[in-house]
Amino acid sequence: MAWDWQVFCKETTTGEVVSGCLAGFSKGGDQTYLNWIISAWGWTLLVALSSLVVALVAGLVIGTLRTLPNSPWLVRFANGWVELFRNIPLLVQIFLWYFVIPGIFPAMKEVPSTVLVVLALGLFTSARVAEQVRAGIQALPRGQRYAGMALGFSTPQVYKYVLLPMALRIVIPPLTSESMNIIKNSSVAFAVSIAELTFFARQSGEETSAPVEMYLAVTLLYALSAFVINRIMRVIERKTQVPGFVAAGGMGGGH
Repeated sequence: MAWDWQVFCKETTTGEVVSGCLAGFSKGGDQTYLNWIISAWGWTLLVALSSLVVALVAGLVIGTLRTLPNSPWLVRFANGWVELFRNIPLLVQIFLWYFVIPGIFPAMKEVPSTVLVVLALGLFTSARVAEQVRAGIQALPRGQRYAGMALGFSTPQVYKYVLLPMALRIVIPPLTSESMNIIKNSSVAFAVSIAELTFFARQSGEETSAPVEMYLAVTLLYALSAFVINRIMRVIERKTQVPGFVAAGGMGGGH
């Protein structure tokens, strides 16, 4: 098979090879497919990282609520949240946010599709993050909660100063997996015509009759993005690990 890597230096409108593949970024003319794939990569990272922020914030709150003592209604609400977002397929949630919710609330029609995808992907992932936060808190020895209460801390203070700082450290490895997964899951944004990497691969493959080169390049960018996130999370894990700590239930120390 002959590889046609020169396809990335072709203009997207005329199909002619141009000198300087990145010229489209510096002038107002036609972009090349290399310009397009870089732009698509940017959209993928924007959607993924924004969704990750939503997932971490919502997941931290919901996961904490699931472990509150003497608050059965809050626990039920948090459990319902996890079951709702975890058991509905992501693509269905994307369509619900894009088609159904704007139909119920007309004001949502003015919200950009990127924001709707970020909300869908972020809330979907928040259910998984919440489960990990819950497991991290419950893995801590009960004596830590009692020690905080013995010092006169209120329940919010026990979580803020005692439980969450330790729990978040031991759940960094599973959070690393979720951070990598959210890069891959961002590909569903193509379903609502956001010009991210999967949308680029599909569209450009049809236009250029070079789908192998396009999908291979997109695959490498997905892998590179996930690898960089993995390295960053590994550094954070090393910096925040607690030497000699052994969590309840057999969760190993150092995580």
